[in-house]
Amino acid sequence: QVQLVESGGGLVRAGASLRLSCSGSGRAFLSYFVGWFRQAPGKKREFVGFTNGGGWMTQYADSVKGRFTISRDNNKNTVYLQMNTLKPEDTAEYYCVASDVISTQANMYTFWGQGTQVIVSS
Repeated sequence: QVQLVESGGGLVRAGASLRLSCSGSGRAFLSYFVGWFRQAPGKKREFVGFTNGGGWMTQYADSVKGRFTISRDNNKNTVYLQMNTLKPEDTAEYYCVASDVISTQANMYTFWGQGTQVIVSS
């Protein structure tokens, strides 16, 4: 079993930066793909990005590429989502996810955190 807890959400102005953290428990967390999805009100859940167990491989959605960076510190059992140059359209609930398979599809991720809200004002 893997448990995920997100933190770091909040209200910021457009152009600002924010860093989300995902703390994972369970031995498997260290080897799992860990990613982020987001869901804005009234919209479908959207893939943001993921990293592999070692943290040396990442993949991002086109909508965040160049602005968001995922990293992980396995000594701290934590994965980070650094979000720069935030836009109002980045406003959403952000979820940390984990899986033993590589995927950009939400239904392939077995473990989900409770979510953390990010609001970007214009």
